[in-house]
Amino acid sequence: MADPQMRRDVEAALAARRELGPEYDDQVAAGLADRIDELVAVRIADQRGEVSERRADREDERSSRTQRFVLGIISIGGGIPISGIAATQVEPGGLGLAIAWAGIVGVNVAAVWGARRRR
Repeated sequence: MADPQMRRDVEAALAARRELGPEYDDQVAAGLADRIDELVAVRIADQRGEVSERRADREDERSSRTQRFVLGIISIGGGIPISGIAATQVEPGGLGLAIAWAGIVGVNVAAVWGARRRR
C-alpha cells in the first residue's frame, strides 16, 4: 500500500478489530470497505478531471490553430488589394508595399503573441 492514509485506515481497522473482538468483524470490514470505496471514487474523479483538462487543452489548441489559419487566409486575401492600392497610391510603389505588408505581418504577429499569453 503506497498511500499513507490508506495504511492508517487499515491499521485503525485492525486495531479496532483487536479491541472489539471477532463478533464485530463484519462491521469493521464494512467500515474499511466503505473507506476503500471512497478512496477509489476520489482517485477516479481525479483521473477524470485530468482527462477533461487534457481534452479541453486539445480543443483550445485546435481552436487556436483554426483561428490562426483563418487569419492567415484573410491576411493574404486582404493583402492582394491592399498591395495594389499601396503600390499605386504611394510614391515610390515599393515603399507602399513594404508599409502595407509590415502592417499585415504586425497584425498576425500580435494575434500569435496574444494567443500565447492566454495559455
